[in-house]
Amino acid sequence: MEELRSRGGSSVNIRRKTLPGGQRAVVTGGAGLIGSEIVRTFRREGVSVDFLDIDEERGNRLAYECGARFHQVDISDMNALDGCLDGIFDSRGDIDIVVNCAAVVDFVPLNENTPERFMRSMAVNVLPAFEIARKLAIYRESLPFPNSYGGRIINICSTRARQSEAATENYSASKGALMSLTHALMMSLSPLGITVNSISPGWIAKPDEPLSEADHSQHPSLRVGRPADIARACVFLCAPANNFINGIDLPIDGGMTHRMIYTETTE
Repeated sequence: MEELRSRGGSSVNIRRKTLPGGQRAVVTGGAGLIGSEIVRTFRREGVSVDFLDIDEERGNRLAYECGARFHQVDISDMNALDGCLDGIFDSRGDIDIVVNCAAVVDFVPLNENTPERFMRSMAVNVLPAFEIARKLAIYRESLPFPNSYGGRIINICSTRARQSEAATENYSASKGALMSLTHALMMSLSPLGITVNSISPGWIAKPDEPLSEADHSQHPSLRVGRPADIARACVFLCAPANNFINGIDLPIDGGMTHRMIYTETTE
């Protein structure tokens, strides 16, 4: 069982590069649990990465570790986000790949929630993905020649867009909105050759998170997920030959969203 759970768990399993040279990526929330693994994986693929995060300490550490460029910015501030993107366009010449990974995870009982907290989740989890796509479309239309690669946008959603527990209104609604935004952007960005897909992670373990046998065995895949599972999927979706995959949401959850669960009752 331990051998099964160790398979595919580390990004070092990527032996050969999947992406062509010269790609330029922007990753929001790049200093977080999943975002940092996406940044590292893209760098190993030879992609130039600019990542945005509010956490200065983790951002600087990751940038030093893997050679990415860190931008400390609150992406819910549209002026700050636009200024950061303008700087990236100026220095890189274009953006080929966008991964929207930043998120506020705000679980609060409904009777203690507020409209302000709800809208904060929307401002971080949804609005920046819209704004980055809008800015990319404007920039691409200003270029004298089309980008031969086209482009990729990947929105990191959540299985909670389809499944819920109590007190998750803010997060679930924002991820549902991001999932819908994904296929809307697919249509709008189609003339530019940019594909737009989303990934919905399930349970992704944190470093040193204590996990029981039951935690693993409830998954049809018999293990809890890891950040590398999501990063490898990002690389797959960005491969040039995979541009026929468009507008989808890819659940990466060990099969949990399709497992039928009932509580047995006795009379």
